[in-house]
Amino acid sequence: MNTLIRALRAAPLAAVLMWCGLAWAAGPADTDWPSYNNTVDGQRYSTLEQINTANVATLTEVCRLKVDDSGTFQPGILSIEGTLYLTNAHDTLAVDATTCAVRWRHSYKAEQQEVFQINRGVAFENGKLYRGTPDARLMALDAATGKLLWKHQAGDPKQGEFFSSVPAVWQGTLITGAAGSDWGIRGRVMGYEQDSGRELWRFYTIPRGTETGAETWTQRDAARYGGGGSWSTYALDMSAGEIFVPVGNPAPDFMPDHRPGTNLFTNSVVVLDARSGALKWWHQMAPNDGLDLDISSSPMLYWNSKGEPMMAAGSKDGHVYGVNRETHKRVFMTPVTTIEKPSQAPNEAGVHTCPGALGGVEWNGLAYDAKTRQVVVGSVDRCSIVKSGEVKFVPGQFLFGGSYEFESAGTGWVHALDPDSGAVRWKYHADAPVVAGMTPTAGGVTLTGDMAGNFLALDSATGAVLLKHPTGGAMAGGVITYAKDGRQYVAIASGNTSSRLSFGENGQPTLIVYALPNGNDKPLAAAPPAAVAGELDPKSVSISNADTDNGREVYAKNCAACHGAQGEGGVGPKLQGLKDRRDFTATVTWIVQPSVKMPKLYPSALNAQAVADVAAFAQGL
Repeated sequence: MNTLIRALRAAPLAAVLMWCGLAWAAGPADTDWPSYNNTVDGQRYSTLEQINTANVATLTEVCRLKVDDSGTFQPGILSIEGTLYLTNAHDTLAVDATTCAVRWRHSYKAEQQEVFQINRGVAFENGKLYRGTPDARLMALDAATGKLLWKHQAGDPKQGEFFSSVPAVWQGTLITGAAGSDWGIRGRVMGYEQDSGRELWRFYTIPRGTETGAETWTQRDAARYGGGGSWSTYALDMSAGEIFVPVGNPAPDFMPDHRPGTNLFTNSVVVLDARSGALKWWHQMAPNDGLDLDISSSPMLYWNSKGEPMMAAGSKDGHVYGVNRETHKRVFMTPVTTIEKPSQAPNEAGVHTCPGALGGVEWNGLAYDAKTRQVVVGSVDRCSIVKSGEVKFVPGQFLFGGSYEFESAGTGWVHALDPDSGAVRWKYHADAPVVAGMTPTAGGVTLTGDMAGNFLALDSATGAVLLKHPTGGAMAGGVITYAKDGRQYVAIASGNTSSRLSFGENGQPTLIVYALPNGNDKPLAAAPPAAVAGELDPKSVSISNADTDNGREVYAKNCAACHGAQGEGGVGPKLQGLKDRRDFTATVTWIVQPSVKMPKLYPSALNAQAVADVAAFAQGL
């Protein structure tokens, strides 16, 4: 009997249903993409096979939609019965899946000072959409109309809390967590009643008092601002009723001596009872982290060839971890980028580390290819110099504990791993970091993209490039596939405008939809060349024509994450008193032609007027 159970576990769902005497029929799950990772176990696999290795190179552009918001654009796109749902920091959009026509748009106006303007998408269940906001609210919307059904203040932005992750939905419970590790929050995961937003339970990822793991904070007072935020998304084992939560870094970054101990449950995957929030088990990847090595992406659940239940998780430390879900023991730990660990903790002089402070394996993480039986993952190959600094905890202000400098723009990888051993089967070296969603299909094609703006189709069996198409914007969001009226489509999010998380060119936030040609679609063409930053002469910009009120908004969206909400400094230098060190023209020059330490915001995220406005605002800090 045990052998049979293991065999059933290891088999595809269709086979399980057939063995159990149940009919298998194609349904919405085959044609739609109903959740962030398609399936709640995080596998991201699509059974669609109309687009395959023989024809993927002939894809044509069906439609595109420019999304008007200067905030970060990294949504996980959903496709449900002919409608695409996507988000930016403030807007939720319903878009026709075959024409890109906007069916409705819900715009949220912040009610408090926003911490970090970002959102990674919505959850869908029973005709409702659920999302978080940069000022720590949760919302429920009617999926058909965009009508606001309820709104609940779930966190405190004055403490540095915000909600960027995509919630999980299960049996009437909405599960999500507070982000804000680098602001020194006390991380937590909460369960809410879906119909009302009423809190049902909470679990603190930074334990205190008599809670399990509190003893791992040797200096107990450090736990009060210990970090451990939850900022990506989750996996769900529906049979066991368990939610798998990736937990972020401890605070302050780059100063492990400031918080001795292993610092549970930071840099861990925490497994909770989805009904009650009770702790079931955990696996910590990087104890007492001094390099900002979050478990940033959703865990992925699968069964190995022996029928053993497995969890795979990617980390910003550049490894993929395979963990047995029954024994809770690590089975493999496979590097998927350049690894160079410093011989000592960060110090004021700086230590060299690979991957650098922004990754490794980032927020879109892993997928499982059921056809080839392999784990596929994108990664970042970029080294940095990390320095420690002085720490003073102020609620709601950046608590980074140091700074970092990158050595280069970086490249990226796609790896295919054996699901039993973690051994590398093949790897593809990309032009730029690979952060976008990873989507293997039954057509033998794995779809993804890189931060140079290339939409990629790889042969799932070999890693060979079948299609490489410039989209005009960095790819850091969803890459999904779905079908409508017998035609398979691919939808991508292009254009990443996050200043802090940028790995390359940004571009205009855009939804792009592809399909095989039917005679009416546009053939794929090279994206127009990006504008050159030097086209704007800083001397031509006048402070007299600047709008400081708009500059304040531009600053909050594009600058505050590095320089602090009030210009107090963080990853980037302190801007308070800037006018005493740099005049208006010099400030404009700095924004238009930044050093390597600062991402380029002009002309993709900021136009000329926005540059003038934010420069004038910065002069007044």
